[in-house]
Amino acid sequence: MNQKFQHFNTNRWQEGNYSEAYKYLGAHPAEHGVYFSVWAPNATRLSVVGTFNKWGGQKNLMEKDEATGIWSAFVSDANPGDLYKYEIQTESNSDPFLKSDPYGWAMELPPKTASQIYEPKFEWDDSCWLQDRRQNQSLNKPLSIYEVHLGSWKRKDSTNQYLTYRELADRLIPYVQKMGFTHIEVMPVAEHPYDPSWGYQITGYFAPTSRFGEPDGFKYFVNECHKQGIGVIMDWVPGHFPKDEYALHMFDGTPLYEYGDSQKRQQKDWNTHIFDYSKAGVRNFLLSNAHYWCNNFHIDGFRVDAVASMLYLDYSKGPDEWSPNKYGGRENLEAVSFLEDFNEMIHQQFPGVLTLAEESTAWPGVTTAVNKGGLGFDYKWDMGWMNDTLEYIARPPASRKGNTKNITFPMMYNETEDFVLPLSHDEVVHLKKPLVRKGWGNEQQQFANLRLLFTYMYGHPGKKLLFMGGEFAETREWSESRSLYWDLLEEHRHSGIQTMIQDLNKLYCNEPVLYKRLSNENSFKWIDRGVSPPSCFTFLRGKPESVGHLLFILNFSDQEIGNYQPDRLNDHQYLTLFNSESKYYGGTNTGGLCGSPDKQHLWIASFSGLILQSQ
Repeated sequence: MNQKFQHFNTNRWQEGNYSEAYKYLGAHPAEHGVYFSVWAPNATRLSVVGTFNKWGGQKNLMEKDEATGIWSAFVSDANPGDLYKYEIQTESNSDPFLKSDPYGWAMELPPKTASQIYEPKFEWDDSCWLQDRRQNQSLNKPLSIYEVHLGSWKRKDSTNQYLTYRELADRLIPYVQKMGFTHIEVMPVAEHPYDPSWGYQITGYFAPTSRFGEPDGFKYFVNECHKQGIGVIMDWVPGHFPKDEYALHMFDGTPLYEYGDSQKRQQKDWNTHIFDYSKAGVRNFLLSNAHYWCNNFHIDGFRVDAVASMLYLDYSKGPDEWSPNKYGGRENLEAVSFLEDFNEMIHQQFPGVLTLAEESTAWPGVTTAVNKGGLGFDYKWDMGWMNDTLEYIARPPASRKGNTKNITFPMMYNETEDFVLPLSHDEVVHLKKPLVRKGWGNEQQQFANLRLLFTYMYGHPGKKLLFMGGEFAETREWSESRSLYWDLLEEHRHSGIQTMIQDLNKLYCNEPVLYKRLSNENSFKWIDRGVSPPSCFTFLRGKPESVGHLLFILNFSDQEIGNYQPDRLNDHQYLTLFNSESKYYGGTNTGGLCGSPDKQHLWIASFSGLILQSQ
């Protein structure tokens, strides 16, 4: 190998745990040229082609290291900013083909597909954030996530063009601060060719998409978030990749990054390939990618996409389309091992960085430490809570009475994992309707149901996640091709819900009983479970005997409750902290705590929530 590889650890590469392989593979500017290296063990000839050699395949041939299958070359005529690809030949008489660089740090603006030599120059200024991150992102701290698609949060009004990373920093960060969210979760920012994939079909795993500017622009965005006390979580997609000819698909003329076994290779839901987690080079690629985003971009967390699709060999497959593992089971043992290694690597090398699993099944121990038999994630998305809750608010009031389990069941398993309650982008696309339209009833009732939904979400144990637009009751399904409809905020019913989310975030972050990791008996207690009064749910957050505990009253019926006196009112004095029917939130300004201090009762408007605090 060339001089760049003098410190390369061949043993770690062959073991499949080389999380810093990206420091060697890819294109690395040096004095008087650029070092190139790429993994292609089954190729017979490779060369670097680009603007520096007029794309001539015979000019810069690469040398292969037989022990690793890595090809390398030093090109003295190459410079930062030049475009390049690898020309690959599999047989001496076969036609060569071109591939972009799997480890490339930048790419052309789609639909163009060349990699670009990039030399980072950004100087970070977020040392205070990084120093305190482990403490600030612990399980006992508030976590309220604003999920964002950078290309459609806002656009330039006159041209509908994207905002740049730097423009997003100037506009999005103050907004998130104002709203009281603790973190921004960006949907996948790695380069991808197809806008409607929303970034989930990645062709440049190490390249921030050029749609919004150069890589240093994304560093600026993260740096500014940190300086303002906001964490950045990125969507990460280690489960599958697209079949674009110029990218990972059949990279060296053989199934390299994907499984060779046709039953394992295909991800039917998205018409993509599945990574072959049994190969050391694939594990190195993915572990390096996670390390790269933490080390080079100071990312604070990974929301790992479609974990269920990785865990099960039969995911979305018919009986004849998969084969059991060596023990006769349906678990993908190689993927399980990879996820364990990923979580251990992140937590050991970047203490405080979070990992969150989008996992929709009953797989045990998703958030249990690896050394205790779990997968090692910090959090799991509670898809059950989301599905049960949205199903419940879609029911007409008469049907809600007999389906109280939609609200009560999530607490039956609440202590099995550390959960995030997600109201994500997946729930407001593909004819699923925006959040405000998911509730039963006419216009006024739907808005009341949405305010009630948010009250319930912030009262329920678990960290919070809300997709952009939900915080002001966006009335159209989300589309990646346009900005959110910010003009809706000219109407009070929309601006009122925005104000409500601000207040709920403030309440959540200021009340430890809402975010601290405590056992159910110390943090949650049912008072009424929707039976009497019908569809009215009441619960405590905090120790029942302690001053300052919170009492949540949620009326999911279309009838007001005029004289509600749960037992708690006889034992404690309460102060009303929050009423979802307040006029400030677009409500009717009805309901609340009534009566004399020694004989209090509650008046609860239909489809409304109250939060009281003991004095």
